[in-house]
Amino acid sequence: MKRHGTSALLGLALGVTLSVVGFTDFNAVHQMFALQDFRLLFTFMGGVALLVVPLWFMKASNGPMALTPGTVPGSLLFGAGWALTGACPGVAFTQLGEGQMWALVSLSAMLVGTQVYPVLHRRFFRWPMGSCGV
Repeated sequence: MKRHGTSALLGLALGVTLSVVGFTDFNAVHQMFALQDFRLLFTFMGGVALLVVPLWFMKASNGPMALTPGTVPGSLLFGAGWALTGACPGVAFTQLGEGQMWALVSLSAMLVGTQVYPVLHRRFFRWPMGSCGV
């Protein structure tokens, strides 16, 4: 129970932070991707910089992480979906919490994608999945 409570509080903190910073505003995210407004981009870069040290320690304790053939195409698809919908999974749940019901479209597309991809992978790609385990 304590673990779930901690996860819920961390999720709530993330959602509040995403909302306050402005990541739940489609227009602000679109301006970030169009390089018209750098506020969210700098915020995102700050978050990445903040995680460099913990990720370095994780890599050191778990060994090197393999770059699989699907990493780059998967990253591009993730970025394209984020640019089109203005939401990554955390943002979509935060938008839903704000009452932005159109976030259900983004969440539905994410759910469909996670269900369809393993079928496509087994049929067409068959490269090693690394930590994904599909």
